[in-house]
Amino acid sequence: MTLFQAVENWLDRERDQLPLWLPVGIGFGIAIWQSGGTSIWIGVLVTSIALSVFSLLIPLGSRFRQIVQIFSLTLPIGFSLIALRSEAVAQPVLGKIWVGEFYGRVDSVENISARDVFRLRLATGPESGLPPFVRVNLKPEQFRESFQPGSILRLRARLMPPAGPALPGGYDFARRAWFQQIGATGSALGEVQLYQPASGRPLLASQREALTSHILARMPEGTGAIGAALVTGDQGHISEADAQAMRNSGLAHLLSISGLHVTAVVGFIFITVGRLLALSSWLALRISIPVVAAAAAALGALAYTLLTGAEVPTVRSCIAALLILVALAMGRDALTLRLVAFGALVVLIFWPEAMAGPSFQLSFAAVATIVIIHEMPVVMRFTQIREEQVFFKIARAIGSLILTGIAIEVALAPIALFHFHKTGLYGALANVVAIPITTFWIMPLEACALLLDLFGLGAPAWWLAGQGIYMILALAHAVNALPGAVAMMPAMPLWAFAAFIGGGLVFGLLTTRVRYLGIPFCIIGVIAMIAAPRPDILVTGDGKHMAFVRSDGQVALLRGKAGDFVRSMIFEKAGSAETATPIEQWPGAVCTLDNCVVTIASEKRSWTVLATRTANQVPAMEMAAACKRVDIVVSDRWLPQSCRPKWIKADRRLLEQSGGLAFYLNEPRIIGANDGTHHMPWVQARVGAAAVQ
Repeated sequence: MTLFQAVENWLDRERDQLPLWLPVGIGFGIAIWQSGGTSIWIGVLVTSIALSVFSLLIPLGSRFRQIVQIFSLTLPIGFSLIALRSEAVAQPVLGKIWVGEFYGRVDSVENISARDVFRLRLATGPESGLPPFVRVNLKPEQFRESFQPGSILRLRARLMPPAGPALPGGYDFARRAWFQQIGATGSALGEVQLYQPASGRPLLASQREALTSHILARMPEGTGAIGAALVTGDQGHISEADAQAMRNSGLAHLLSISGLHVTAVVGFIFITVGRLLALSSWLALRISIPVVAAAAAALGALAYTLLTGAEVPTVRSCIAALLILVALAMGRDALTLRLVAFGALVVLIFWPEAMAGPSFQLSFAAVATIVIIHEMPVVMRFTQIREEQVFFKIARAIGSLILTGIAIEVALAPIALFHFHKTGLYGALANVVAIPITTFWIMPLEACALLLDLFGLGAPAWWLAGQGIYMILALAHAVNALPGAVAMMPAMPLWAFAAFIGGGLVFGLLTTRVRYLGIPFCIIGVIAMIAAPRPDILVTGDGKHMAFVRSDGQVALLRGKAGDFVRSMIFEKAGSAETATPIEQWPGAVCTLDNCVVTIASEKRSWTVLATRTANQVPAMEMAAACKRVDIVVSDRWLPQSCRPKWIKADRRLLEQSGGLAFYLNEPRIIGANDGTHHMPWVQARVGAAAVQ
């Protein structure tokens, strides 16, 4: 048997799995655009043509020819989808900080009461000289109830370009703002005036706001914010302490309207309608109850999606729910990898930018893991229904939940570490308790309470739902307080993340023994993640904040008054959960009021760093002499040309181009936050936005 025949026989055994690679090919095309931008379209086209020509050399009708043709088509399709999407949403971006007065029509209002902020999206109009859409934060005393969508406001604000990552590997808000068509962000200054009231309020937005307020008023104290988030998706009222505990315990997904919530709503409607219709023998004999119940559940899913704002994760979950309902109505398997792949395909076609975000990756990885685990023969034998005592049935169900939870945690941990540099260690066990409470207790009781409120009888149901939320919060805070509840790691290499994802796809989408070849790639990726070195020095993009990091995770901050956001960002990038040490107590640091000189010993040599920390001017000759004695100079202001350190001068001139910096002194190597992003349209638009001031 030749090699080609062996490959062909293997692909023939995998023939049912070949369609699953369609979204993978499209996703690969999207990833290529993310790495190179639209400018490399010729290379993508040439690659696609080369694959097509190569497929013509393969015997007609062979499986190998099919797989080559799939990738020759899906790669340019994915690239084109994200390129066209980026072009479709393209809007001017503010070039630099702007302070002034303008008129803006309110497009949307977001009440983030936990932070005492009202966030308004405003349409500015062409006469303002500003980007078409800006996002402005208002303090509670600046906000009025009349500031509703459609109203026109007159305000003075300080606006700035959407912020890119402050540190290498950090969150890139500029990317998200580009696809949301937000050209500037900032805060209102002084009084905000209502120039023209809204002619009418959008029905769904007003209903969502009214429902949120109703839940906050009806639920027991301390539970309304979570209760509202579960129903309307509004997380703005959740306190930071509760939100952090939910994140660290692996329960934050409960707060975002996605698969769990849509499934609970669909399941509640499907079962309720089906049971009510089955009470009538006349109806049961004349209609297909599963079809009618599925139709009612589909309408409920659509209404719930629209009510909660139709965010991409909710729409994604709604699509999956509708497909499951169609399968149930047809008597087919409700959840398969083909269903997951189809859902991913729909999202990638209409929202290709979602692929690079953690929401898409985490949700589809979780659902795919559930399907893959429960299709494995050993798991199918363990979970199949059998005649046994109730105790063993309960133990088997709990064991299945724990097994599924552990599998999901293993699959999602590298994704969470890549995006957030941290992951919860006890999330699987916490979710085993929290998900049933949320799905079978809290959400059904909230639904019943809303129905009973029509007759003024919902108070007992609200109280009971509140007790369930108390349990969830108590669990989150207890897990968060456990030793080692959160594992933190420094930024991992991109290739390590790609190796893990590629290995996971091979293992998950294939069924023959070849699938096990994906495991070594996953292991290599995980080892590279664990072995990723901590940066020795971190500098934010504005040059104001600098951190020195030791191999054991100890961190010293140049400015001790750094805010919580900056501290959190630095510690995530450093992969450390330690308490910051004052720079004056750092070994090898000699500080004055205006600057610090720090000596750092690496494996091969010692490095001397000079960092300024005030705006006080230093005489040019004195600064030049100081620079000459050190290897690295860091400053948040422009330094004179005479300042020439032995290695690098990271002043404002350099940082405006590079963004935040991460220094790895053992290699030695420097990574900039803007490395590899100069081709991105949101960066190019800002650079070329001199006229938009």
